Amino acid sequence: MTIPNFITLLRFLLVPGVVFALLSAEVKWAFAGFVAAAVSDGVDGFIARQFNQQSELGAYLDPVADKLLLVCVFVVLGFMNHLPLWLVIAAVSRDALIVGGVVLSTIVGNPVPMKPLLVSKANTLVQLLLAAFVLATLSFSFSFGPVYWGLVYLSGLLTVASGAAYLVGWIKHMGGYVGIGD
Repeated sequence: MTIPNFITLLRFLLVPGVVFALLSAEVKWAFAGFVAAAVSDGVDGFIARQFNQQSELGAYLDPVADKLLLVCVFVVLGFMNHLPLWLVIAAVSRDALIVGGVVLSTIVGNPVPMKPLLVSKANTLVQLLLAAFVLATLSFSFSFGPVYWGLVYLSGLLTVASGAAYLVGWIKHMGGYVGIGD
């Protein structure tokens, strides 16, 4: 097991801690855990690239850890009325659509070669910023309404655009055209 994979596995372990802290009204701990997870994501990627420790396992684990953290935090923040439910539903549905497409294509013997799209990377970045912004706002009792709503709508737009791009790519792949992202 490589060092980046070990760091990624630790990030998986942070997820229940962040969720528990949020549900226990220990928002500063949730924010600290979220920031630690975000920093560890950068650290494991840096180590993997700089020290030639990239692995196939890491290529799968890293985005799953990111998505698990984001989905869990989005769901809890939505449940707590700190994110609009339409955005939570859109984000979770997009991720379910992608996972469902990958599983279905694998079951029928036509696995999809997954390559992250630029719109998907932008979507993840904005979702991370939004979640961090909300957690920081709750932790330190400040409010920047226009920034919040800007991030909410940008996240919604990118979530829909990313989901649509993956759906189009999946349909092309299943129809025998090209892989997702081509």
